[in-house]
Amino acid sequence: MLSIAVVEPGRVEAVDIPIPSPGPYEALVKTEAAYICNATDRKLVAGHFPGIDRDRYPLLLGHESVGVVSEVGAKVRSFTRGDRVIGGLLLKPTSTAYSSGWGGNSEYVIAVDHAAMAADGVADEAHGWVEVAQVMKKVPTDIPVEAAGLLCTWREVYAGFGDFQLKKGMDILVFGAGPVGLSFCRMARALGLRWIGAVDPLPKKREKAVALGADEAFEPDAPALTGLVQRRGAPLDAVIDAVGSERIINAGLPLIRMAGSVCVYGVVGSPTITVAKDRGPYNFNLFVHQWPTRTAEADAQDPLVEWIRAGSLRYQDFLTAEFPVREAARAMRATEAPDAIKTLLRF
Repeated sequence: MLSIAVVEPGRVEAVDIPIPSPGPYEALVKTEAAYICNATDRKLVAGHFPGIDRDRYPLLLGHESVGVVSEVGAKVRSFTRGDRVIGGLLLKPTSTAYSSGWGGNSEYVIAVDHAAMAADGVADEAHGWVEVAQVMKKVPTDIPVEAAGLLCTWREVYAGFGDFQLKKGMDILVFGAGPVGLSFCRMARALGLRWIGAVDPLPKKREKAVALGADEAFEPDAPALTGLVQRRGAPLDAVIDAVGSERIINAGLPLIRMAGSVCVYGVVGSPTITVAKDRGPYNFNLFVHQWPTRTAEADAQDPLVEWIRAGSLRYQDFLTAEFPVREAARAMRATEAPDAIKTLLRF
């Protein structure tokens, strides 16, 4: 079968490996489409994802896939043939030539039946369970495949609202208008937050943020941003760093109220973060969300599906390019375009 590999940092190729065989609690999923993750996948391609050393290359790429179940193991109860499923991976590559960079950009992937394993008392590593199994879930057939694939991103962002303690009526500012930042803008509006601002250096991204729910969008370091609290007459409840940057963390501190929050979403590249605490109020919260809270991520799917059905959350607002999977190297380069949001690989 076809799989997308980073054969060495900076080089992406389509490779051929054997089709995996599902275990008793596993379903074999034939991939329909997969999205490139602008953060994780690009860091893996560049060779500087935290915790992934150079000796792990070559590795199989991807973790935002959607496909149809073609075969199920004997003890699977949550999936049947023909179901559309998201979150399938290839954590155990079928070729010893490769390690796993989650391996979701493969023609066939494996979805683990977490519910069945938990019910049978075998949801542990000794029986092949992995924590990400909690978000390998069936998607209703009326949800377009493009929207189903985006649920991999949207569920994580929706869960972030709980981790960051963001509530209706709050005022927030989102730094970064990429897929995550734009998702925060759209969902914050749908969840009833009062005022939403966005910050991005690119005019088109700022325009998109406003179109998706932001009240205002700012260029970094612009007077309108640095004077925001004075102009509004009140500080913000929270600043969201949707980039993962020490500079943004410290830029957000003067903007938040007493006991407000700076919320960091995504993997921070540096092993340390220096916080200039004197720039903020005496009391403030610093939330760092580098890995999904799986139970919250799984619970996010049902409300998101209802938003998709209602037209409140549209894949067309996020999908900016798509490529045949064999052109994954070209697709990866396309993610670097200034106006790129989400790039789809079609199988």
